[in-house]
Amino acid sequence: MVAARTAGVRLTNLGLAGQAMLDPFTARTIRAAEADVISLKLGINITNGDTMRLRTFIPAVHGFLDTIREGRHAQTPLLLISPLHCAIQETRPGPLQMELLESGRRFTSMGSSEDVASGKLTLQVIRRTLREIVEVRREDDPGLHFLDGLELFGEADEAELPMSDQLHPDTEAQLRIGRRFANVALAPGGPLNLG
Repeated sequence: MVAARTAGVRLTNLGLAGQAMLDPFTARTIRAAEADVISLKLGINITNGDTMRLRTFIPAVHGFLDTIREGRHAQTPLLLISPLHCAIQETRPGPLQMELLESGRRFTSMGSSEDVASGKLTLQVIRRTLREIVEVRREDDPGLHFLDGLELFGEADEAELPMSDQLHPDTEAQLRIGRRFANVALAPGGPLNLG
């Protein structure tokens, strides 16, 4: 919302509250939607839930993008955004465990960095993989772009604006992320700017 208001564009938000898992119905919904530009932020929900391994994540992303590109959005500018910084999952895979506190809730990662060798996903693995997928696909799809989520909210941002539950950016962080997205993606020269 912040980025859309900042850039003066109309937004259709398909956020799924922790359940964005590269589901085919979501790709079909995007394919059928009227849109001048598309942005997809992928990865953290899959890591949170420990729902995929690297072996299944790669073809799931390709299939998701293929579905969107099959219809009216074959040439629509599409920006693939990797996860923002989240210290608890940078090098440790999920699943996450939620602890209820008097002051709210707190999430912790139950995985171990050793699990990465068996294909479990961390945010660092997802960022690298998404970048590689976009690099390969751009040869035939020049309208596809990549944005490293760390440009929107990196390690220094999380240190300055810590997440109270260790997972979800608080209000000030969300405002920063939205303004940065507008400046990077929607401003003149950005991959989603049509002006």
